Amino acid sequence: MDSSSALYRNIVEFAHSTPGWLQQLMELWTEVGLLLFGVLFVVVWWRARTASSQAMALALIAPLGTAVAYVISEVLKSVIHEERPCRAVSGAMPPLIDCPAHGDWSFPSNHSIIAAAAAVGLAIAVMRLVWLTVPVALLMAFSRVFVGVHYPHDVLVGLILGALIALLVIEALTRPMRGLVEKVRAGDVRVAAWFAGPGTAS
Repeated sequence: MDSSSALYRNIVEFAHSTPGWLQQLMELWTEVGLLLFGVLFVVVWWRARTASSQAMALALIAPLGTAVAYVISEVLKSVIHEERPCRAVSGAMPPLIDCPAHGDWSFPSNHSIIAAAAAVGLAIAVMRLVWLTVPVALLMAFSRVFVGVHYPHDVLVGLILGALIALLVIEALTRPMRGLVEKVRAGDVRVAAWFAGPGTAS
């Protein structure tokens, strides 16, 4: 914890030394990254409507795995109760954004868990997206320390947990989800069939 606090102080001090435009960009990125992942979920789902049942299954599991990761993150926060470094680390410069209220605990970083789970889920659904999603997730995680609201260990553990949870959800649900997609595509419920798409053209 002492080494994480020291690294936190160094990163926040570095953040204060950067140009104002970069500080604003990093503040914005902590939320824009989430929006970008949301857009990618929709794009990958839409693309999968005319692809195989496997592709549609992975497209649906990607946001589901991200949601599971978020819930697990919230459970951990409610148990661990780690205070935010912007209140707990003595001698640190003030954060670039408002320090979250007491009770909005620090460990693990929700943003980092969500980002990692989304990055892994999307990359497995569409492999070439790995070159976009992984850098986005890493930058989101770093931005949470940069703006001063998380310890480095909060985001590091968040990234690892998010990636592991996504992989476990994908492993557990791909086969049953693929079967469900095949049934829906063969069924007569129009709304469900539209959602699942026609699949690969024969």
